[in-house]
Amino acid sequence: MTESLARLYPGASDILQLAARAQHIRRWEIPRSSYPMDRGGYLRWRTRLQQFHAEVAGEILTNVGYEATAVARLQSLLTKQNLKHDAEAQALEDVICLTFLEHYFDTFASDHDDAKLISILRRTWQKMSPVGHEAAQALSPSARLASLLGKALG
Repeated sequence: MTESLARLYPGASDILQLAARAQHIRRWEIPRSSYPMDRGGYLRWRTRLQQFHAEVAGEILTNVGYEATAVARLQSLLTKQNLKHDAEAQALEDVICLTFLEHYFDTFASDHDDAKLISILRRTWQKMSPVGHEAAQALSPSARLASLLGKALG
């Protein structure tokens, strides 16, 4: 996430850099298996994780002396408030999506069929800004990702 953020948004604020680093802080404490293994369970798990990451990161920033406004801003980014209307929230979402595509998609794809992956890629693409799209198109994807992206976007 840090590398993707630096590459895509080299002038990122300190708070955005911290948000990128805190995106999955202590994620293992709320396992996916603690929610139903359907789309609704996934969405509830993901929302809970956003809240959890914001709480944990907020506590850390508070404990090291950040002002309340900076803590609130970090928490806003981690909970994806005003996505599409907040440039930094959108930047974080672009970085999240790019990191998934570049580093985790192929492993994730091994457990899912093409139809599900195409649907996921479409939703991922919709979350991204034009800057994110351009960066994704510049990746050197695996043959499977390239093929599925072609189907998802074609």
